[in-house]
Amino acid sequence: MAVNNKKVAARLRRKRSIRKRISGTAERPRLSVFRSNRHIYAQVIDDVSGNTLATASTLNAELLEANKSEKKSDVAALVGKLLAERCLSKNIEAVVFDRNGFIYHGRVKALADGAREGGLRF
Repeated sequence: MAVNNKKVAARLRRKRSIRKRISGTAERPRLSVFRSNRHIYAQVIDDVSGNTLATASTLNAELLEANKSEKKSDVAALVGKLLAERCLSKNIEAVVFDRNGFIYHGRVKALADGAREGGLRF
């Protein structure tokens, strides 16, 4: 399986640059997004204690059927809403958005918009 190393290296360089400035706390954890070709994953992280507080992805049982029938960006918005629902149940209302080196466009933007619709503040 061939990987375009220049693109991966550029994303990792952007990721390091972003992570210098962004850190999650207990009051305002970090919402980290990872996008692969097939799936999108999001997790809310408290960097001070090193704990993952909530997760959601296209592999969740609630979203598996939607993942087969809808567009990727529509499913990403559903992942954002599911993550927001899980965060609100744990009394997390505000997060810091970490796009993880990905461009804020397409599925990453759809996930962020879905999380905002679900009630999270960025």
